[in-house]
Amino acid sequence: MATDVNPTSIAERVVEAILAQKLAPGERLGEQALAENFAVSRTMVREALMQLQARGFVEVQSRRGWYVVEPSAEEARDAFSARRIVEAGILAESEGRPLQQAIRKLRDHIADEQRAIEGADAATRAFLLADFHVCLAEQMGHQLLVDVLRDLTARTTLAATLYQSRHEAGQSCAEHGAIVAALEAGDTARARQLMIEHIGNVERSLEVETTAGPDAPARLRATLAPVALPRARR
Repeated sequence: MATDVNPTSIAERVVEAILAQKLAPGERLGEQALAENFAVSRTMVREALMQLQARGFVEVQSRRGWYVVEPSAEEARDAFSARRIVEAGILAESEGRPLQQAIRKLRDHIADEQRAIEGADAATRAFLLADFHVCLAEQMGHQLLVDVLRDLTARTTLAATLYQSRHEAGQSCAEHGAIVAALEAGDTARARQLMIEHIGNVERSLEVETTAGPDAPARLRATLAPVALPRARR
């Protein structure tokens, strides 16, 4: 059994795969396949899946097994609304604080986003665009909100995957850049407004009709492989 793997690390790998849009809503997560992938017992996998169920990312279907949730339109709206409240609040709390180091980190993150957009790795691109918001919370010193925002962002990522978001990666990256530029200029109110508009743009880009998620257990190993980040993160 792998000594560096535990239920929490397995759960975080699944969330990472959701953020990278490598796990689709409705995709099956077989206990045995997961156990083989991580070289652990099914008991440990079941504990990880129960953690994910408590966080709202997976559900168990009677006689069928575990599946990634498919958020309803109402659940998607709720997640986007929660993100607006949390992220606008984080930026409001930044007013009057020294932000030079945070801005450098965020600019480095945006540079990584731009390189990923120019490259061919769609998973890294999707992960970095989502992770910008988690990075923002971390760099602003809101450690208690980092996990909250990661989960909220993963929920909206599931919605974007399910409802076929039309929001372009380049547009997201440019909007991130505008938010950081406003912070650098000391215009916190402008940064908050840009963040609210950015989250709203992503939400409005969702298609009304859903599409069926893939059900391919053979993809599991590649799906749950670590995201190839461009440099060591934090």
